Amino acid sequence: MNIIESLTSDQIRTDLPKFNIGDTVKVHVKIKEGNRERIQVFEGTVIAKKHGGIQETFTVRRISYGVGVERTFPVNSPKIAKIEITRQGKVRRAKLYYLRDRVGKATRVKEKK
Repeated sequence: MNIIESLTSDQIRTDLPKFNIGDTVKVHVKIKEGNRERIQVFEGTVIAKKHGGIQETFTVRRISYGVGVERTFPVNSPKIAKIEITRQGKVRRAKLYYLRDRVGKATRVKEKK
């Protein structure tokens, strides 16, 4: 078991900021189109974090043209260029799946002061 932990600890990214559920983040994702590479920004609310260590993932939700869009990102993926925290949210749940059923201003999360 110690061998597995030592191998995975080398692959965990430490350059990303610590963020929590309810935070509004900008995820800069590297997109490859043909032989060119560009960075696309996906901004939304973190509604879930799962697993831990090398397998850790987080789900970001935003409303785009009236349609809810969710993307799940592996934290340790090389496709993530950087993560910026825009707002820190004040929530009392570990998973914010209830935001899927809400519309308009009701989808907003209170800001931590």
